[in-house]
Amino acid sequence: MTIGTIHGVGLGPGAADLMSVRADRLVRGARHLAYFRKAGRPGHARRIVEGLLRPDVVEFPMEYPVTTEIAVTDPAYNDWLSGFYADCTRHLAILAGQGEDVVVLCEGDPFFYGSFMHLHARLRGIAPVAVVPGVTGMSGAWTASDLPITWGDDVLTIATATLPEEELIRRIRDTDALVVMKIGRHLPKLRRAVAAAGREDTAWLVEQAAMPGQRVTRLIEAEAVVPYFSILLIHGQGRRP
Repeated sequence: MTIGTIHGVGLGPGAADLMSVRADRLVRGARHLAYFRKAGRPGHARRIVEGLLRPDVVEFPMEYPVTTEIAVTDPAYNDWLSGFYADCTRHLAILAGQGEDVVVLCEGDPFFYGSFMHLHARLRGIAPVAVVPGVTGMSGAWTASDLPITWGDDVLTIATATLPEEELIRRIRDTDALVVMKIGRHLPKLRRAVAAAGREDTAWLVEQAAMPGQRVTRLIEAEAVVPYFSILLIHGQGRRP
């Protein structure tokens, strides 16, 4: 029997018309569709493809056992997620073994801070895996800001707000251009780090880039609470003609 292929499909930052032609073709033709979501939520990836799916699609929502309920440093966090990814891998491998292709929806790009990476690492050697790159959320964010993120020889640093505060300060201070992701509840720490690095006046916050609720504000004017899908930008000011 022919073994099916697991397709990790990058959907882009949130608008269906920012998907690639290849991603659109795979999504519309998918007989088996898998996607990550928080328990009780429809999931951002699933929302993006609403109205694009074939009538007989079989959906496999992969619900995280934990998100922000406990710290990532807690040993239980890794234990729960490791078991979760193992269970998801088994399910997808069974479908592939039955000759079924499966499309796994991935927000942004599958290989950029995405959950699909954990499936990819486990599925290699078990079933064929193909990855379709997507427009990243950070690209959607700096496009929403209407300013180039880098000029000339600018060095771009990409960090996550989950880093320790001192490390954030160092990264923010020592780069030309900056993208910070995974903000959410870490916003107060990030505000302090940006101020300590002396770059508060040039920092922008983009909430839900390319999504219906998109909002672009200066960091110093941003609200105290922001969605998880928020990205901080500091634009480079490098060499130009």
